[in-house]
Amino acid sequence: MQYLLLFYESSEDFAARFDSIRADYWQGWAAYSATLGQSGNLFSGAALEGPETGATLRSGTVHDGPYADTKEQLGGFFIIEAESMEAAMEIAARAPTAGTGAVEVRPVLPMTQNQGKSDAIRFFAP
Repeated sequence: MQYLLLFYESSEDFAARFDSIRADYWQGWAAYSATLGQSGNLFSGAALEGPETGATLRSGTVHDGPYADTKEQLGGFFIIEAESMEAAMEIAARAPTAGTGAVEVRPVLPMTQNQGKSDAIRFFAP
């Protein structure tokens, strides 16, 4: 089954991305990604630009920057393959942000074709 890992980072972690003294930031992510790739668990993923580069569309109005004013902001995501939620949580616990930010884990809703509609679409529209 596939699971989405959402990596939430502090402003200090975002700053470490561009700090030459904090080379350990990218080394940690490179090691984590390589381990997941070698194990066959990594399906897809990407790092995101800082929250100040984004925009939010809410009720038809565009707002600059992140919607939520929180300590951590979404820094990236992985889609992984895991046998269970427990296995996905074990993988998430090894993420570099698990100790300084947060990792949200969610099962991915399969989007398979069934009678011309995906299962997800049939779920929301009879």
